[in-house]
Amino acid sequence: MSAMQSSLVRQPARETDAFPDPAAPSATPLRILWVKVGGLWPLNTGGRLRSFHLVRELSQSHAVTVLTTHGPDDDPEGLKQQLSRCQQVRSLPHTPAKKGSGRFFLALFRSWFTRLPVDLYRNRVADLKAEVTRQLAQGTFDLVVADFLVAAPNVSRHGDTPVLLFSHNVEYMIWRRLGANERRWPHRLMLANEWRKMRRYEIEACRRADFTVAVSEQDRDQLAEGSDTSRYGAIATGVDLDYFQAGDRRREQAMEIVFCGSMDWHPNEDAMRYFIDEILPRLREDLPDITVTVVGRNPGDGFRTVAEQAGVRVTGTVPDVRPYVQAAAVYIVPLRIGGGTRLKIYEALAMGKAVVSTTIGAEGLPLEEGEHILRADEPAEFARQVRVLLEDPARRQALGDAGRALMEARFSWPEVAREFEGFCREAIS
Repeated sequence: MSAMQSSLVRQPARETDAFPDPAAPSATPLRILWVKVGGLWPLNTGGRLRSFHLVRELSQSHAVTVLTTHGPDDDPEGLKQQLSRCQQVRSLPHTPAKKGSGRFFLALFRSWFTRLPVDLYRNRVADLKAEVTRQLAQGTFDLVVADFLVAAPNVSRHGDTPVLLFSHNVEYMIWRRLGANERRWPHRLMLANEWRKMRRYEIEACRRADFTVAVSEQDRDQLAEGSDTSRYGAIATGVDLDYFQAGDRRREQAMEIVFCGSMDWHPNEDAMRYFIDEILPRLREDLPDITVTVVGRNPGDGFRTVAEQAGVRVTGTVPDVRPYVQAAAVYIVPLRIGGGTRLKIYEALAMGKAVVSTTIGAEGLPLEEGEHILRADEPAEFARQVRVLLEDPARRQALGDAGRALMEARFSWPEVAREFEGFCREAIS
């Protein structure tokens, strides 16, 4: 999951001198064609956050051309303004078939006769692919970056231009976990077929690429799967440390719990349904005054009904997620499905928050159990860990302080962009 799904819309951090002097021989500027399906602005999903910040940092010292798509709620002109240092930013309209719609089931049926799983089939964009081909035919690029696996069907090789696949998730694992948590047998059969098709295509795409960059070492090892591991790398997840800062702890509400994430991404809805059904009742047995807030765009009517019946507040899209995070005593990530790494956890840690997560929720993140985060996979244990933090302000502060210190030491976006630049040069060499 993709990669983490953030729910805020915000301005990026200030520009920084992210790289050494381009005049130095070891820092020759690169000419990069960056291809992404699904847009980059506004910053309302985890994937957009990661991609946007990397593109923005790279464009400070390299010639970056961005080709992307946008839907009806996106802002392609705003994207051009935000990425003003890029050589060119071009966005083409594309609205993929919405899951559950007639168009989606038609795409699903048609995809059965292709090697593409439906999620990739419905995101083939003929105009985007043609523009990628046209740009590469000019022979002016050192490298093309296929951002997310979904970009791969839209990137055809041209000449000797190397291709770097930027994998934010191990996509087939998301679909596999969806199937494992699905109770309706027709859906389980469909998902079983889809995750196997996704796995075959994903491994093939990694092997075709000159280099593959994952967002955790665990993801890198899964994607390599018996291949030449020298052609695979992993970067850390970054966080905007200027934007996400620890605030006044006196503003915390002692019994407030918060979850942040795009609620139109199924793993996030599944996580909060699981929390409401299995964990929250256990918490309220001992702490009846607990309040829970779900912050995230596009929650479905069904989820809103479930949340309302449980006394859980659902905000929908908000202009700024930070006040909700700041007000909470505990930040929860009860994910049971997912892949990649969750930017939401790094954002919470940067704000000095105590976090309780499932193992899958914190998968791939180099966090020490008990020092930076608390993990729990069973409902009773998850409830116990949350209860311990709600009742112990000193413990919350110790976790939050350690998390903020870790973010400052290792996970700024300029540092992550340096890692990514190094892999770009490996792909070219």
